[in-house]
Amino acid sequence: MEEQQEPLEQWAARRERRRASDRQITGRRRAEPLDPNAPGRAAHLAPNTSRLLLELDADGHWAPVGVAENAAEAAAFLTG
Repeated sequence: MEEQQEPLEQWAARRERRRASDRQITGRRRAEPLDPNAPGRAAHLAPNTSRLLLELDADGHWAPVGVAENAAEAAAFLTG
């Protein structure tokens, strides 16, 4: 019997909702690539891309706190 597959658009939307909720509950710091063409937050795919540094404020919103020139600087911020 053939199994029904979820349409790709629905799967992608569900995955994005899950990722968004995961980002909200893990950690208080984030580093997002400033290049819109960068492949996500994967440092190994774009190690020299500048990143916007964000921290969770008291109201639960992501607030910019600086810019890292590359993935190594962003990693230092995330672990610091």
